[in-house]
Amino acid sequence: MAMASDGSWLTTLVDAVVGLMNLIGAPGAGLAIALENLFPPLPSEVILPMAGLAAARGSFTLFEALAWTTAGSVVGAFALYALGAGLGIDRLRALVRRMPLLKVDDVDRTVAWFQRHGGKAVFFGRMLPIFRSLISIPAGVTRMPLWRFGLLTLAGSFIWNAVFVLSGYLLGDQWHIVEEYAGVLQYAVIGVAAAALVWFTVNRVRQARGVAADSDPA
Repeated sequence: MAMASDGSWLTTLVDAVVGLMNLIGAPGAGLAIALENLFPPLPSEVILPMAGLAAARGSFTLFEALAWTTAGSVVGAFALYALGAGLGIDRLRALVRRMPLLKVDDVDRTVAWFQRHGGKAVFFGRMLPIFRSLISIPAGVTRMPLWRFGLLTLAGSFIWNAVFVLSGYLLGDQWHIVEEYAGVLQYAVIGVAAAALVWFTVNRVRQARGVAADSDPA
């Protein structure tokens, strides 16, 4: 597989992934996806089509591309699950007590929500940029059963990975077309998350000012 050289960070990433796959084959794609789970800024929507393209060119089979990238997703997810489990609810509460605008009740409500809807959150979260990695942490904090977490992660990751691996396999050198559409989804997710954060911050600042005004002896 040829490597591009326009000097951008994305090209550097593509070159590194291509080099990894040239060196150790499909396991290289799995390793890249495992790292992508641990470092969400790495774009799976670029790495996965490259694995499909490599399969189309005969570097390894399509089955190997799907199997290794999905295995990489599961390994990366379990690493973040372990991080959440190591943190635990008690440490998370203690951490929140030291943070401005956050309350321990926020942790309790989030944990309660996750215990009710965590299965859907893990499964569908695997198909959302950024959240596909981060969702493993609350799963670990709440100690979701490992077998359930593993099966949901496997199913959701396989669907996401298959879409992009097959796009690279079928589109060949035109794989970047699907990456452009994935970019729109990523920006939409970031926009919604940013809007929610702004709303939360403004609401908490207003609450704090209201409490301060009520306690003012004047």
